[in-house]
Amino acid sequence: MLSDSKKVEKKTPNVIDADLGQRGEKVVDSETMILETQKRVWGALKKGYEYTGITNESENFLRENVFKKINIVTLYVDLVGSTTMTLELPPEKLATIISSFSQEMASVIRQHNGFVLKFVGDAVIGYFNAADNTLLASDNAVKCAKSMITVIEKGINPILNQYDYPDLMVKIGVDFGQSIVVRYGSNEKTSHVDLMGPVMNIASKIQTMAKPNQILIGQDVYQRIHPTTQKDFKKTSWTKEEWKFRSRLTGDIYQVYQYDA
Repeated sequence: MLSDSKKVEKKTPNVIDADLGQRGEKVVDSETMILETQKRVWGALKKGYEYTGITNESENFLRENVFKKINIVTLYVDLVGSTTMTLELPPEKLATIISSFSQEMASVIRQHNGFVLKFVGDAVIGYFNAADNTLLASDNAVKCAKSMITVIEKGINPILNQYDYPDLMVKIGVDFGQSIVVRYGSNEKTSHVDLMGPVMNIASKIQTMAKPNQILIGQDVYQRIHPTTQKDFKKTSWTKEEWKFRSRLTGDIYQVYQYDA
């Protein structure tokens, strides 16, 4: 496999390929993942490199399943404090940081066999196809969330610190459920496609309840992850005023678990 620097030389002098378009080439160990992240972020800040390689894999998958109901694990990762950065940083630097953050989060999603649904401002929405194996998809999503924190703390922030930029922190919410693939228009090839369903909404709501650099997962995810991983999570203790959402199956308050390793 070619290194990032060699890939840059073979393409153009001002582009970094984040390997987002090559699903077979996944970073499997955290050390390599962190080093690759640091090289890309440093290049983006120092030399104006741009990420390339995001493919339409998610779009292709959705188009193949238009109007079908599918089980997915949804992951929302949202950048904390972007409003403050907007006030403190030059627009071009802010754009570079948020773009790099979003692309790195997308890379982590893909490395864990997930799809990148969309970028929404300073948030990234990913999903994991659970049609064949809900347990594996749930485990992948939770591992993905943990890797995101690692990439930010050990990969992105040390590079930002060299430029006296503030540390990045995120809030992550994960949930499992059924969603329907919708197409907005009649053109099978160009009309916008998206996912719609309660799981999308609840995952988003769970994410808003998280503290900086905290991972929250819904009960339906918790029940499907490996028992050894379950030990790293504990029930949240929110009041009825803080959290009012109920289980789609039982009608009871929908339990959320927080990563507590």
